[in-house]
Amino acid sequence: MRPKTFALERFFASREFVAPHNLCASDGESLTIGELLALEPGAAEAFAELSLGYTQTAGDPGLRAEVAALYTTLAPENVLIHAGGEEVIFTFMNAALAPGDHVIVHHPSYQALVELPRAIGCDVTLWQTTAESGWALDLDELRRSLRPATRVIVVNLPHSPTGYLMSHEEWVELVRIARDAGAVLFADEAYRGLEYRDGDRLPAACDLDPNACSLGLVSKGYGLPGLRIGWLATRNERLLDEVAKVKDYTTICSSAPSEFLGRIALRHTDELLARTRATVAYNLDLVRAFFARHTERFAWVPPKAGPVTYPTYLGAEGVDDFCRVVLERAGVLLLPGTVFTRPSREFRMGLGRQGMAEGLDRLDAFLFD
Repeated sequence: MRPKTFALERFFASREFVAPHNLCASDGESLTIGELLALEPGAAEAFAELSLGYTQTAGDPGLRAEVAALYTTLAPENVLIHAGGEEVIFTFMNAALAPGDHVIVHHPSYQALVELPRAIGCDVTLWQTTAESGWALDLDELRRSLRPATRVIVVNLPHSPTGYLMSHEEWVELVRIARDAGAVLFADEAYRGLEYRDGDRLPAACDLDPNACSLGLVSKGYGLPGLRIGWLATRNERLLDEVAKVKDYTTICSSAPSEFLGRIALRHTDELLARTRATVAYNLDLVRAFFARHTERFAWVPPKAGPVTYPTYLGAEGVDDFCRVVLERAGVLLLPGTVFTRPSREFRMGLGRQGMAEGLDRLDAFLFD
């Protein structure tokens, strides 16, 4: 297979590590290894004694047990550890789909969720959302999109780039629609745990239906993208076994240091997620005030959950030109919505990292110049 060029990743490859002010990242502020080890007495000494041999292909048993504990219906054998979320998407799509299958994908979306099924030879229907509807998913549109060949329905909740989160009632109905259609629901839950109110958190897809699959990782809410630890969680044993067979052709097994550090992180889930939520809440107040100062330039649908938001640029030039000029003149990196492979006037802003105030000051100075 040869998917199309990954527009978002190519955009970041040349800008992410050189921009003075990155205001579009989708992860939380990262921890150091020392900060993570300091969460548990004796962890630093145990880390120094860790063997750098191969690890189990399904993932360290202790790590799988910690992941399973995040859910209400799963055992460790229902979890397959991967090298980040991108590998989960790759292995799942190649295990679950065949040429001619039909896939429905929540959109805008992470490009791999669309282009990997297309590269396999599937027919992909984009389940489009708009700012005018508050980025809401229309369940009636989903029903109309179903076909006898529909094999997978893909959703991302809480959603990047928009910050959308559906209600509990809608979520249960979506799971029922997928089950009745005989389709596997693939839920990208990378931002689960970053809801602004605890009562808004949706049950994991894999807990609501035995055939549904949940993607999770420590990159976003935990602030640990450098560990490259993600997982696929499902009670569908046959599908999980097929995914494991695909993984034999990718990473085979994970990094031993990453699995060790991942276990520590997951044992401190509440603490680390609360840390990121506090940063998001602080930055959201700053962003809210920023958009109130610039109503003539931007339209904004406030996010409901997660570390990103997706305002609309109202200027005469296109959003690509706006983002380019802002980077050149103010040193502020914003992500144009066109990288999500559709016409757009939106751009993504990140809320999970420190440094938002300084970046917005630079952006204010540019806009008021």
